Amino acid sequence: MTSPGCRGLTAALLLLCATTAAFAELSDKLRDDSELSQSTAKSFRRLMPVRFYSQVEQNPIANATLTLRSCTIFVPTNEAFQRYKGNIHVLYHISTSAFSKEQLPKSVSSDMGGNPPLYITKNRNGDIYVNNARIIPSLSVEMTNREGKRQVMHIIDEVLQPLSVQKNAQDNINNPDAMQFLQMAEQLDLNDFHLRTYRSQVTLAKKESVYQSPGAHTFLIPIDESFKLSARSGLVDAKVIDGHVIPNTVIFTAASQHDDPKTSAAFEDLLKVTVSFFKQKDGKMYVKSNTIVGDAKHHEGVVLAEIVKANIPVQNGVVHLIHRPLMIIDTTVTDFLKFLNENGENGALRKFYEVIMDNGGEVLDDITNLSEVTILAPSNDAWNASLIENLLRNRKKMREILNMHIIRDRLNVDKIRQKNANMIAQVPTVNNSTFLYFNVKGEGADAVITVEGGGVNATIVQADVAQTNGYVHIIDRVLGVPHTTVLGKLETDPMMSDTYKMGQFSHFNDQLNNTQRRFTYFVPRDKGWQKTELDYPSAHKKLFMPDFSYHSKSILERHLAIADHVFTMKDLVQYSQQAGNVVLPTFRDSLQIRVEEEAGHLHDENASHEWTGYVIIWNYKKINVYRPDVECTNGIIHVIDYPLLEERDVVVSGGSYLTESSICILLANLIMITVAKILN
Repeated sequence: MTSPGCRGLTAALLLLCATTAAFAELSDKLRDDSELSQSTAKSFRRLMPVRFYSQVEQNPIANATLTLRSCTIFVPTNEAFQRYKGNIHVLYHISTSAFSKEQLPKSVSSDMGGNPPLYITKNRNGDIYVNNARIIPSLSVEMTNREGKRQVMHIIDEVLQPLSVQKNAQDNINNPDAMQFLQMAEQLDLNDFHLRTYRSQVTLAKKESVYQSPGAHTFLIPIDESFKLSARSGLVDAKVIDGHVIPNTVIFTAASQHDDPKTSAAFEDLLKVTVSFFKQKDGKMYVKSNTIVGDAKHHEGVVLAEIVKANIPVQNGVVHLIHRPLMIIDTTVTDFLKFLNENGENGALRKFYEVIMDNGGEVLDDITNLSEVTILAPSNDAWNASLIENLLRNRKKMREILNMHIIRDRLNVDKIRQKNANMIAQVPTVNNSTFLYFNVKGEGADAVITVEGGGVNATIVQADVAQTNGYVHIIDRVLGVPHTTVLGKLETDPMMSDTYKMGQFSHFNDQLNNTQRRFTYFVPRDKGWQKTELDYPSAHKKLFMPDFSYHSKSILERHLAIADHVFTMKDLVQYSQQAGNVVLPTFRDSLQIRVEEEAGHLHDENASHEWTGYVIIWNYKKINVYRPDVECTNGIIHVIDYPLLEERDVVVSGGSYLTESSICILLANLIMITVAKILN
């Protein structure tokens, strides 16, 4: 039992035992401390767990430290104890030097046997972590004990877990480095994971020094199960081993920055590999290597690995066990997806694989038959959208949707950038009549790549997951399942921004959120409006001026058909074949067009293949349909290459213009005024 005269942190740790006089002193301290309000003091009393104090009372070394020495003690909250199921190592929570939050160095020695270090990290938000536990702001207390020794207590949100040894371990294992960790792995509590294969490769490549290196590093170690492919272990050479180490940086998962690339030990002139961490919404942690510059043996691209056991502290850093080796690209796209179901590998795409198999698996056969392929794979979270549930039972529709995610080409980010250099990149899917539209915003690490397909804009959240015959890009939405109205699509699609702006200042857009109507909107793409600037320069300028919003609205009304159903391009072709022309109801009048299918370079003037596309014939003009059938929740959009506009629609005079319909209205008003004057 702690001495009754013990003050400072001894009093703090016995806060729940109100029988001591020191309790009042600590309460006063909490009330008077400028950093702690009275409500914070109450929270502090609530956070003090009895279980931790009982451990302190039963440990003579902890008692002696609190009575006689300076120290820093990290105290877990009640909630942290409720979550934690293992043994509590109280001395691992104590360091025999006193550090405030501001004074904490990169590591402090714990009072546990062998003095294993505790690692201190800070993230971009200013949060401070000790190993994987966050120090809760404003709940740190500093006092002095009877011996005049300074003592500091920090409240943390997790119990600190040292390296755990199996009960039947023969060796006395205290504070091993990463190499000793590998050598003694069979005696450690690693959740039945084994590391023999990777350890053998480290020894064979004579890379022991990498794991013995003093300092503070992050080590990523693949488990034996990841080497089921017989040839995989032979691909683990010295450079691959370097790619599993982040030197001079300790990264615990809770403190890690999402998708923040760190330089690996395999970073030199001819080979450059970075490593980063990311977390899914289901809580699973992943690590990825990105070979930015490759060589003959180490190909460029991203390799994903799930962290199966995280945050194992060692003398020279932290170890994370991963489910497959990084840097090694040795599976086809099909094999990559199959592993989702067979052994849980690449679980980030588990639902995508399940949907493929639930629909007969033919899509997987199609992927297998492609020599080069790129998959846009929706994440697990993307399949949770409510609209998708209704479609899963419709095999024909789901087949169309799945095909929309498959590209018959090796398309990595660099290639997307090249295609996007002067325009939004357009790429055909395995169904040649369906195109995907990529857009790159920003530069370098801040670049955001979006892809549009079937009316859905998705963001690539993980790019360039490399396979032997192509790439997998993980996206945050399922393409082809619309989730926004016509207005929402206009607002967010970079190809339709001019039409959106024109509709905003003319208030034409107000109706486009109405989910009780069904719209078919022929939307000129931005380049289409730019062409009118060449054809009618003065008129084009005024089309986008609020002072002429009435006339802009009149022109937009011509492009919008309103009915009880939408008109797809196939519908319009069929109607045209039957009747010659199609008359569509618009807001004020009607729109008379004919639609034909036509082969040609409709989507890319520099394309190497010809695609069958659609052409609208209106007033003897042929207008290409750039993107047909962009589905929305209340209608459909057809993106066209040029507005439904003629020279006679626009009269420019004296710095103003009027559409033909406006001129008619104006003339009628003038005639009425003249007649009225005559009658008077």
